[in-house]
Parts: sequence; structure tokens; C-alpha cells
Amino acid sequence: MAWFALARFARAMITILVVVGFAFIVLRLSGDPALEILSNDAPPEARDAFRSAFGLDQPIWVQFFDYMTRIAAGNLGNSMREGRNALAVVIERIPITLALSVPAFLINVVIGIPAGILAALHRNSLLDRGVMLGAVAGFTIPTFVLGLLLVLVFSVQLGWLPSGGARSWHHAILPVLTLGAGGAAVLARYTRSAMLEVLGQPYIRTAHVKGVPWRLVVYRHALPNAAIPMVTIIGFMLGQLIAGAVLVESVFAWPGVGRLLVASVVSRDLPVVQCVLFLIAVTMVTSNLLVDLLYGLLDPRIRRGGQA
Repeated sequence: MAWFALARFARAMITILVVVGFAFIVLRLSGDPALEILSNDAPPEARDAFRSAFGLDQPIWVQFFDYMTRIAAGNLGNSMREGRNALAVVIERIPITLALSVPAFLINVVIGIPAGILAALHRNSLLDRGVMLGAVAGFTIPTFVLGLLLVLVFSVQLGWLPSGGARSWHHAILPVLTLGAGGAAVLARYTRSAMLEVLGQPYIRTAHVKGVPWRLVVYRHALPNAAIPMVTIIGFMLGQLIAGAVLVESVFAWPGVGRLLVASVVSRDLPVVQCVLFLIAVTMVTSNLLVDLLYGLLDPRIRRGGQA
């Protein structure tokens, strides 16, 4: 198990380095921040001083080496627009984003898993068709479209809920529902598929023929063996606790990390953009690492390389 965990950790570190390097190069090649952050009538001397202050006048390979050196020391740079530590700028927005993404994640799990199990246990029934219809709708409708539809119905037409902002818990209802609906639909589909595959196995039929109560067959045999596909999706959703809220925060004017990322991209505040992308990469890779380690605990064949 130790070598299995070490190999997965090494792969996670390499993935983070690749993501950070790719983001750094693409952002540097996409334009000059001095032209966006400084005013149009700024003299050339001011723009040159700005580039020199942030190392933008150096060759890109020198900038990249300095950036990686600072990351190794825990320094992600300063915001070009605010002049503050970029990590501090991002961290103060994280609780605001989690106020949306954590309740949405709970909705995903509480609704998606039971709905998928019920649909599998009542295959081809009216309940199954209803769950799958809702799952397909939630899976195919884009997040921003669903958000706009909810605003149109509950804010514009009915006037029950605010359409944007973050002044009270009422403002979080629509964005949480928008985030939670799609995730619950995806989790319900995968849960149903995993359960149907397991329920068709010979050992399930054998246990049922031997007189084991059906409820025990489901909870002691079917669910544990269907856990790996479900863990995969749940781990992916955990990794998206920050990244998944970008569009929703833009639609509902929610002042979290996602909206900060969009504003920083528009204003060419490269250190803040790089910091957000770095944290998103770390979150995604960490969740995938935890899923891989959990795979090894759920199925010893995985950590032994597929050997029985």
C-alpha cells in the first residue's frame, strides 16, 4: 500500500507542475498586462517601470524559473491591480464560494445517490423513467442556462427570491439549486448504472436464491461493490468545489473565487489568475489522489496492479 500511495502522490505532483507551467506560459503569451491595468494615457516610462516591477521585461524562461522558485518558497506573488499578496486576495473569497459549493455538494449526494439506487431497484418502472428523465434534463441543460431559467421563474415572474448578490442566505438559494441540480443528475445516472451492473452479477442472484433478505443483499453486497464508480464521481465533485462555481457566480453576481477569476482574467491580473488556477489544480489533484487511495482500500486488486 505504501508504494501504491507513493506512486499516486508522485503522479499528483507532476500533474500540478504541468498545469501550473501550462497556465503560466499561456497567460504570458496572451497579452501585455501593462496595457490593460495602466490607463491609456500612461507614459511609456510608467509602463516600462510596471513591467520591470513584475519581471515582465525578462525572457519567459527566466520569468518561469523565478515563478517556480517563489512557489517552492510559498510565495505566489502580488496582485498587479491591488498590490496585495495574491494568495490573500484569493483566500478571502474562498469561504464565500464554499458557502455555495458545499450545500450544492450535499444536495448532489443526498438526492443523487438515493435516486440512482431507487431507479436501479425499480428498473423500467415509472419511477425509473422519471428519475432518468430528470437526470438527463439536469445533465444536458448548461449550468448558466439553468441559472437564468431559475432567475426568470423565481425572481422575475414570482418575485420570491433575489436574482443576485450575497447579502443574506436568501441570495444563496438559487445558485445552490443551480449547482446542485446538475451534480445530482450526474450522480444519479452513474449510481443507477453501477447498481444495475452489480445486481446482474451471479453472486447477487445466488444470495437471493439462498433466501437472504433482499434488503441485506442490496446493502451488504450490491452497494459495496458498486461503490467505486460512485466514489469516482463524488471525488470529481469534491475537486470542483471551487472551479465548479465559476459560471454560477457570474450569473448570480456572487462575489466568490469564480467571479474573482473572471474579473482578474479581464483585467489581466496575472498573479491572481495564476493563484486561482494553482489552487484549483491542487484541489482537483488532491481529490483525485484521495479517490485513488480509496480505490486501493475498497479493492486490493487495484493496489496490486490488477492481480487477484
